[in-house]
Amino acid sequence: MSFQRAQRVGDLLRKEISEIIRLRIKDPRLGFVTITSVDVSQDLRHAKVYVTSPRSHEELASSVEILAGAAGFVRGELFKRVPLRFIPELAFKADSSIEHSVRISQILKELEDETHRRES
Repeated sequence: MSFQRAQRVGDLLRKEISEIIRLRIKDPRLGFVTITSVDVSQDLRHAKVYVTSPRSHEELASSVEILAGAAGFVRGELFKRVPLRFIPELAFKADSSIEHSVRISQILKELEDETHRRES
């Protein structure tokens, strides 16, 4: 099984899971979330679904728990929508890459400001 196939399946799952969350999950506790990526194992049996939110880290963790509880429902919906022999087991994970990139941007900005102060 090729890496490209797992990547294509991951992209398809990301799109479909986003739609399912947006249109089918009606839990009022679930805030605005974005599926940033889906990493699918080579055998297509397991998928890690990375989720981010513009809200606080605690609210993101709560949203990930809600989605983990709805994983069976999401998987059932995927079965109806995606033409795969097996729908992977879903594991929802918080994606902290956006927070990480914001922190790096802050550090770079501080360094730039410090450099300008020294030159002045």
